[in-house]
Amino acid sequence: MELPVSFQNAMKELLGEEYPAFFQSYERPFRQGLRRNPLKCGEELLRESLPFSLEPSPFSPLSFYIERGEEKLGYLPAHHAGLFYVQEPSACSAVTALDPQPGEAVLDLCAAPGGKSTQIAGLLQGVGLLWSNEIVKSRAQILLSNVERMGVKNGVVSSCHPRRLCQGLQGFFDRVLVDAPCSGEGMFRRDPEAVAQWTPESVPACAQRQRAILDSAALAVREGGVLVYSTCTFAREENEDNVEWFLSAHPEFELLPLDFPFGRPGVNGLPVRRIYPMDGGEGHFVAKFRRKGENPCWAGLFSRYLSGKEEGEVRELFQELFTCPYPGNGARFGERLYLLPQGLPEMDCLGVLRAGVELAQRKGRRWEPSHGAFQSARKEDCRQVLDLPWDSPQLAAFLRGEEIDCGTKGYTGVCAGGVTTGFGKASGGRLKNHYPKGLRNLR
Repeated sequence: MELPVSFQNAMKELLGEEYPAFFQSYERPFRQGLRRNPLKCGEELLRESLPFSLEPSPFSPLSFYIERGEEKLGYLPAHHAGLFYVQEPSACSAVTALDPQPGEAVLDLCAAPGGKSTQIAGLLQGVGLLWSNEIVKSRAQILLSNVERMGVKNGVVSSCHPRRLCQGLQGFFDRVLVDAPCSGEGMFRRDPEAVAQWTPESVPACAQRQRAILDSAALAVREGGVLVYSTCTFAREENEDNVEWFLSAHPEFELLPLDFPFGRPGVNGLPVRRIYPMDGGEGHFVAKFRRKGENPCWAGLFSRYLSGKEEGEVRELFQELFTCPYPGNGARFGERLYLLPQGLPEMDCLGVLRAGVELAQRKGRRWEPSHGAFQSARKEDCRQVLDLPWDSPQLAAFLRGEEIDCGTKGYTGVCAGGVTTGFGKASGGRLKNHYPKGLRNLR
């Protein structure tokens, strides 16, 4: 790989005698990885579902290196079912540092395409609130799709300017992640396009943008809460220099030391974490802060839940589809019904695309179930199920959007290896396919 000369010179200055090892790492092939989704499966089931082996990575107990052939991961039934997220292993380091706990409110401020958000969701275990934001609307739609595929029930996805969002939700979050847009030097080995787009001028431009995002993020962290800042670049201006700037600009925060069995300390021994290709990953930087100062929260709680006849209709529809207790917190937005997370703040003017799980949408005079309702459900909670083996031709046909044989009647969850993947409506021994067109395998 031909690296920009100015980048090579900057890395020689940064690494000194370790530069030859860094340069040689670019002659070795990039190691792909994936991360297990604990909302959907344990490690044993994940291994059973895949046609290749997994090797644990040091960056998260959920993360693995993979050795595989030519199959496209996105076509695998296990991917459709949400058992895993394709993610370079060292990219998991930021959420490992964030360390979200069940029951907490967590904000992922620059969340697309969703790797770190869905990692947070798995660690929250369905308890608490995850707010995932992406300012670019097109990227926010990709984020939304990944959050749904992974079966996240307690999430909000928004497309809002970070300043507006953090002002509206000041002091609301226990933990905030800023995985900031950066010059992308850490992606050079796996993405030739990142090399082509890089210029020396992109580094200071990114550093300035990152400071503005950090300024906003500081507003959202409650007293005693945690802020994690991460990038996928090597440039000191975007990493340690921004940490030192943030501490100077925000004396209400303190830097927490990071000491993990992966990566290394920052420049001049700063207690942050740097990861290089010769460390078993690609290029990542992580710093962790704690807010010491007060930060009162004025956000009200969402209260516009369904009641009366409409709430009864939603409960009836839910009980038609599922055997588990109706969770409550139903709400209607236009022609769509949602089951909202507990502890949800007011969402007005915050660019919310979706909150919780979409249960159904209006089709004429009736409510039709939504894909997300089944994607977030367990097999044992579905009132009717068609469970197919991972290598079943019927499952492959379902994922292509075809009708398949089915002995049930009415709305039926379709499972792959015991994991709910979608649904259809059965009648006369056939299942009419409701798998979304945009998700189908086109082969």
